[in-house]
Amino acid sequence: MGAGFVHDELGRWVAKLDRVLSEAPDEVTKVVARGALNVKKDAQARAKRIGRHVRRYPYAITYETRRRMADISADIGPEVGKGQGSLGSILENGSPTSPPHPHMLPAGQAEAPRFERALEDLAVRLLEGR
Repeated sequence: MGAGFVHDELGRWVAKLDRVLSEAPDEVTKVVARGALNVKKDAQARAKRIGRHVRRYPYAITYETRRRMADISADIGPEVGKGQGSLGSILENGSPTSPPHPHMLPAGQAEAPRFERALEDLAVRLLEGR
């Protein structure tokens, strides 16, 4: 095996990694957005079972994705000022006079394995050039 072969192979690998790194943020943003949407929908479905006294609350649950360079994140939860959104913490955690009705945390926990799998599949797809 000559030095030229190793150099060529290394050059191809570096080019592939450059391509993957340039494509990754856009693709990861899509995975994060999909995961956030799934958590939102699941949390809304769980919140609808809390009771009629908070029937507007599920519609206050929203999500927003953010991307700053390679930092990609999502905020998911009740939007204060929208419907009954200000009740989020009380409903999730309870109060001295009300029992907790967990809906955000279980929705996030249910999505976590799917989200991790989607990121793993994305990494494989990008590295294989698919």
